[in-house]
Amino acid sequence: MIRIMIGNMIRTLMGPVLLGTVLLGAAISAAAAEPGHPTLKPEATVTGDLVRIGDLIENAGIVANVPIFRAPDLGSTGSVPAAAVLDAVRPHALIGVDTAGITAISVTRASRTIPAKDVEDVVAEALSRQFALGQAKDIAVTFERELRSIQVEPSSKGQLRINRLTYEARTGHFEATVEVPTNASNRGLLRLAGRATATVEIVTLVRPLDRGAIIKAADLVSERHPRAEVGRDVIADMEQIVGFAARNTLQPGRLLRAGDLMKPELVARNETVTLIYEVPGIVLTVRGKAAEGGAEGDVISVLNEQSKRTVQGVVSGPGRVTVSVNSPRLAANIAASEANGR
Repeated sequence: MIRIMIGNMIRTLMGPVLLGTVLLGAAISAAAAEPGHPTLKPEATVTGDLVRIGDLIENAGIVANVPIFRAPDLGSTGSVPAAAVLDAVRPHALIGVDTAGITAISVTRASRTIPAKDVEDVVAEALSRQFALGQAKDIAVTFERELRSIQVEPSSKGQLRINRLTYEARTGHFEATVEVPTNASNRGLLRLAGRATATVEIVTLVRPLDRGAIIKAADLVSERHPRAEVGRDVIADMEQIVGFAARNTLQPGRLLRAGDLMKPELVARNETVTLIYEVPGIVLTVRGKAAEGGAEGDVISVLNEQSKRTVQGVVSGPGRVTVSVNSPRLAANIAASEANGR
């Protein structure tokens, strides 16, 4: 009997406890299912022409897709006052929006950027292909109006295409219509005009050089010049210039030609040199005085200080001039030099 009474008491006490637990769980589930409070966002990125309520307000509910403002231009960012947002959503029964201390919302319209250089490259490629102006990289393209990067929808697909192109060889004037992918399915037309010039890369001086100065790599710079202004004798390869000497005084910006260069002088005018006589089985050396300067391989006149006669020899090294029987034009000098030397 006592056990039965205790069991009944426990069941009587557990009933309210279980009921309270069930009610608490239901309240928690209901709270979890209830949508969050609408709150302003500090910033937003949108696609398309319109800004919708859900772009600017978290937990906007069923009115999230309702448009309320026009979007900024592609790739641009604008600012919307918080008060203007609240005014715009009030007709849609969205009230009690938490501003979270925000006074303005920054809105950016997403875009894909097509650099101006891509447009220039497409035009140059077409000119190269259709009008034989050389390689596209050697064509300088300038536009009548400043060409800026193009902003298109992020969903745009495909590449730039030349729709129409004309070119006047005499003036270099061109007109082009370029197809631009604007969104996932459409393409727009960009009309351009300007001048195209075939160029070549050449080497010019960056500082003045006196006659005889040795040219170093630091004295040179590569530049592009119109192909029509560059003669065939202009040297374009820097390696063909470095180490040579200026034949005359050269000014900065000058297009260098073969006639502007010479081998570096190894013997200077009036310099004391070693005069070497070479004949089969005999090598004689005497002091001499150069009557003129010369580079390696040049034939110059040298005063034999021993015989006091002037002979001709070949510059063979720094301060060295050789008179050799192997050079037919100098053979006549050898015998006379030997006789006078003895």
